[in-house]
Amino acid sequence: MSAANGTPDSTAGSPDTPDGPRPEPLRFFGTTWVDHDRGYTARRIGVAAGSLVTAAAACFVLRVAYQGLQIADVGSFVTLLMVVMFAVCSALAFRHTWEGFTRRHDPARQASLRGLLAIGFVGSLLAYFFRSLTEAPGERLHREEYEAARAQHEKRTSRRSGNPKKRRRP
Repeated sequence: MSAANGTPDSTAGSPDTPDGPRPEPLRFFGTTWVDHDRGYTARRIGVAAGSLVTAAAACFVLRVAYQGLQIADVGSFVTLLMVVMFAVCSALAFRHTWEGFTRRHDPARQASLRGLLAIGFVGSLLAYFFRSLTEAPGERLHREEYEAARAQHEKRTSRRSGNPKKRRRP
């Protein structure tokens, strides 16, 4: 049933829907990553280009901010501190985002790093760009989890062999 309006779900119990676990959709890709169909390659190209263009635009904005610091004449120490802060935060954000494509992060740690990841957004965008050159970002992790769930489902359903009440007892 649909939770929004209480109407029956038309796909529930229909023979078209496969039995067992369903793949988790990825951002920008939905479930096209499973069979690499319905424009998967075009989406990967679009995501790669979009993340690279966004990273370039972000670097331009950071350049304008750097020029603003120079115009304000805040001093070389503050300027150096800002450049180092953005560089370090971008490197940490890149690493954190890259690791997120292969394993799930702890939600508490993710929440505590939210500020650092916001400052290092250029690193996250670059990690997204580089990963989308080879696969959909997060595809490997989702594929491993999906295949493990499918294998577990097959193992569970293959053990069942009919109605246990009809079995003969010796």
